[in-house]
Amino acid sequence: MAEHAPAAADAAPATSAAAPGGPADAARPRRSAATRAAILAAARDRFAADGYERATIRAIAKDAEIDPSMVMRYYGNKAGLFAAASEIEVHAPDLSHVPRDEAGARLVRHFLERWECDETLTGMMRVGVTNEAGAQRMRGVFAEQIKPVLAAVCPVPEEAPTRAALIASQILGMALCRYVLHIPPAVDLGHDELVAWLAPTVQRYLTAEQP
Repeated sequence: MAEHAPAAADAAPATSAAAPGGPADAARPRRSAATRAAILAAARDRFAADGYERATIRAIAKDAEIDPSMVMRYYGNKAGLFAAASEIEVHAPDLSHVPRDEAGARLVRHFLERWECDETLTGMMRVGVTNEAGAQRMRGVFAEQIKPVLAAVCPVPEEAPTRAALIASQILGMALCRYVLHIPPAVDLGHDELVAWLAPTVQRYLTAEQP
C-alpha cells in the first residue's frame, strides 16, 4: 500500500512576514512615523485655517487621509494633538562665545535658517495669528527659549523679559511678512540683506543700555 503524503499540519511551517523581527515589524515603525507626520501636518493646517475651537479631529483625519481613530490612538484628544502640533524648538544659539557686536547678526541669521528648514514654525505662525491658543503657545516658546540667549549678553538681567519681547517683535514680524503674508519685498530680500537690515535693531535690544 502506498504511503500517504504528510498531512498539511505535519508539514514544516512557512516563514510568516508578520513574525516578530520580520519585514512587517521592520516596516511598522516607518508607517507609524509617516502616519504621525501626516496627522501633525494636517493638524497645523487645520488649526491655522479654522482656529482651535472649530478644528475637529474628524476634519484633521480626513485631511491626513486616515481614520479618526488613528488620531485618537496617537494623541488622545484634540488638546493632546494641539500640544504635539505646536511643539517648537527654536534651537536658539549660544551667544556667550560670539563677539558682542556680532550677536544681533548671529541671532537674525539663525532664525532665518531655522524658519526656512522647519515648516512647523510657519505652521504655528499661521495658528498664532488666527486664535488665542496658538498665540499663547508662540508667546511661551519665544519667552522661554530666548531667555538663555539674553542671559549671555543682557547688561541688565531684570530687563530680559522686555528685551525678549522686543526681539520677538522683530523676528516674528519678519517671519509673518516673509513666510505667511508673502509680502513681495520681504520675500525677495536675500539672507545677507535681511541680516543687514534687522541685525542693528536686534543688537540694540540685546546689548544697549535703556533708551
